[in-house]
Amino acid sequence: MVVVVLGAPGTILRSVMRSKMTALLQQPGYEEERLQRVAEKLPCRDVQAGLLLSLMGQPQQYSFPSIFIYGHRASGKSHVLQVLLKELELPHATVSCVECVSVVLLFEQVLLSFFGCDAASLLPRSPSLSDFVRVYRQQCSQSPAKQTRYIVMEKAELLRDTDANLLPALLRLQELVEDNVTVILLSEIVWDKFRPNTGCFEPLLLHFPDYSKGELQQILSQDRHPSYSAEFYSSYINILLGVFYSVCRDLRELRHLAALNFSKFCEPLAEGKVKDTDTHKLWRNIEPHLKKAMQTVYLREVSSLQWEQMQQMEEKETGTVRGLSAHTHVELPYYSKFLLIAAYLASYNPARTDKRFFVKHHGKIKKTNFLKKNEKTSNHLLGPKPFPLDRLLAIFYSVVDSRVAPTASIFSQISSLVTLQLLTKVSQGDLLDAPKFKCAVSLDFICAISRTVNFEILKYLYDFL
Repeated sequence: MVVVVLGAPGTILRSVMRSKMTALLQQPGYEEERLQRVAEKLPCRDVQAGLLLSLMGQPQQYSFPSIFIYGHRASGKSHVLQVLLKELELPHATVSCVECVSVVLLFEQVLLSFFGCDAASLLPRSPSLSDFVRVYRQQCSQSPAKQTRYIVMEKAELLRDTDANLLPALLRLQELVEDNVTVILLSEIVWDKFRPNTGCFEPLLLHFPDYSKGELQQILSQDRHPSYSAEFYSSYINILLGVFYSVCRDLRELRHLAALNFSKFCEPLAEGKVKDTDTHKLWRNIEPHLKKAMQTVYLREVSSLQWEQMQQMEEKETGTVRGLSAHTHVELPYYSKFLLIAAYLASYNPARTDKRFFVKHHGKIKKTNFLKKNEKTSNHLLGPKPFPLDRLLAIFYSVVDSRVAPTASIFSQISSLVTLQLLTKVSQGDLLDAPKFKCAVSLDFICAISRTVNFEILKYLYDFL
């Protein structure tokens, strides 16, 4: 007996893939409809979801005490886990180690998710690990677990900076609290970087590999615009991956770039110049814009709207690609603006004038001593001079109108300014302890930046006294 199935090839392919994914997610104790919904929401991650579901086991059974999931950024770790927990309605507590800056917040978040506000209020002001275990066991005796509870620790690599006994205790929390609870650690680094020197309970390891080019093509093609066909959007994604796949395999970044440049890809089609099947002409139109977009990969200093405006202005003024420093409308983060202002002041002011400009109680300084007679040439005519990093930070903390701690965020913004070519590094590569920079922006540019933060920079420039 021969059965003939009529239908579009894409429909048949999708139904075959869906049945294959559902087969991988078969697990006793769960409804098939829920597993099918999970499979539809996890494209290209059916193998990892099936392995994780098999490790979790049936809801009523005891699961393994701890599971360590690792993989690069945007490889689907959090997404797969959250879809499984929410669609299968499993009790869980999601804890972000970035937001929980202390163990107190971590303990409160877990107790709040499992037992409510009353349980979290039982913790003392400065709870220890034993206090958390005691309160947890008390609440378990009142409301025992009917199915496995899951504690998800996102950005788990930050646990290495906490108390030495916290990570080993979390790995064997099931034994300490005598409850059916599993701790799942999500990290971007391997387990060998976690293992304490004193030893600990070894969790089960599950690796999430990077998406392949074909998998990225399949996932990104699902975000197609409703006004265009699936084949047209798939050809656009194929062109996009051909340009960016060698330098960027981050799904979130590629999705952002796809949404950002799709309107430019459709321009010839909207104007009636080409047909949707003429891929070569569409590629020739989008190629220069994709090359310019490569300059902003992983950089969100410029928003999507500003990037589109910059492209439009470049097309009106000139057809060449200009640097970001040529645009006075570039929007920078708040502290990056003050860092750029401080860099400009350090480049065009003599170092001996810093006390006069930036020290509040500097005493009386005579103008004859302050202004040397032999200095007749403007510093702006001589060009920017190099300055050390410590002088830049000293001026920055003086001009910024709020108290700022010297965190890694400030130093990363300096690196971003160098990447954007607003600052230039002039020191030798081996001088890591004392790098030197130059400011590479014009006076008009820095005045425009200063106006956005209500800072009168001309009052602090030596040439304008």
